[in-house]
Amino acid sequence: MSDGPMHGIKVLDISIALTGPYAAALLADQGAEVVKVERPGIGDIARYVGVMVNGMSALYLVCNRGKRSIAVDIQTEEGLAIVRRLAADADVVIENFRPGVMERLGLGYEDVKADNADVIYASLSGFGDEGPYRDRSAYDTVMQAYGGVAANQADPDDGVPTFLRQTVADKVTALYASQAVTAALFARAQGRGGQHVKMSMADAIVSFLWADAAGNEVMLDSDGSQASSFVAGFQPMRFLDGWGIVTPTSDHDFAGMCKALDVEGWDDPRVATVGERIKNREVLSPIMDMVYAMAANVTMEQATERFERERVPFSMILTPDQLTRDEHAVAIGMFEEVDHHLVGRTRMPRHPANFTQTPAALTGGSPALGEHTDEILTELGMGDEIAALRESAVVT
Repeated sequence: MSDGPMHGIKVLDISIALTGPYAAALLADQGAEVVKVERPGIGDIARYVGVMVNGMSALYLVCNRGKRSIAVDIQTEEGLAIVRRLAADADVVIENFRPGVMERLGLGYEDVKADNADVIYASLSGFGDEGPYRDRSAYDTVMQAYGGVAANQADPDDGVPTFLRQTVADKVTALYASQAVTAALFARAQGRGGQHVKMSMADAIVSFLWADAAGNEVMLDSDGSQASSFVAGFQPMRFLDGWGIVTPTSDHDFAGMCKALDVEGWDDPRVATVGERIKNREVLSPIMDMVYAMAANVTMEQATERFERERVPFSMILTPDQLTRDEHAVAIGMFEEVDHHLVGRTRMPRHPANFTQTPAALTGGSPALGEHTDEILTELGMGDEIAALRESAVVT
């Protein structure tokens, strides 16, 4: 645990895969004490997804940092009792199973609330607990399809929908969830009690997309002449030795981009302002064609020097590996390298929020399955029962 803003908050993480675990990991970064409940013998399925070393995946490592793991079979009477005791002492409970599953197990909100009236209980699901899609399975690509992401990323030439090569719906939901849990804790601190926080991936990804990629769907009286996504037209810029992007949002940006690449015509009144460029696309188009043509004649280093001189918003396109060596990332300590007791050397980005008085930190490696079972049971006053519980396979 760190001395971050969530120090003193106890979180019980009864979630799997990415959405719930990542939300809980962010709280752990900020100082919360997080206990992760896992199924004996198997654990969180995320342990086995993607790149692995010694039986632990990078996905699990990133999404379960700073937690302690107890392997307990909650489908047994004794196991359920253990988890109920943990929930009774928790400030926050996070679960991400289909609607109704936790209730059937005896760990739903009302069950936990009976023992812990002030608990913040976060239920994360695919389509929510109401409506005709309530019981559908919901994986990230399903939500990218449903929530408009795949359509938003469609190839402009042939209209074929494209999926982001990352679990964006899962991660966005985790970010919203961690904020919602914090807001609920703030309300509780004001004397407004505990509550059930419900969040669907559908709501989260649509909210995320709607901010900037559904203009015509927001402005119901628009004439539809512009694309709903105002960044839809941006294309990567090819240089002699790589790729980059320039984002000429202001008039100064547009002029600077053209000057940096020795392209004339930027001072034509028909393209000198944002409004005129929108109206006179037939004039703008050949200028932009020349911008891309001229970019192909310079190196990334030359382009960087020119764009910086003109104070143009730009970036070279970096791979994750290149980013770890980038001079800015190195200078600010964006990545932290730690030796993990199971997988060896690891590298992860630091917690993104910089709290000046209550610093967050990546603390503690992600746990082996049931690594802290004995420790947690002892804290519950059940130290004398560990051998019997293990013998009967209630815990491992």
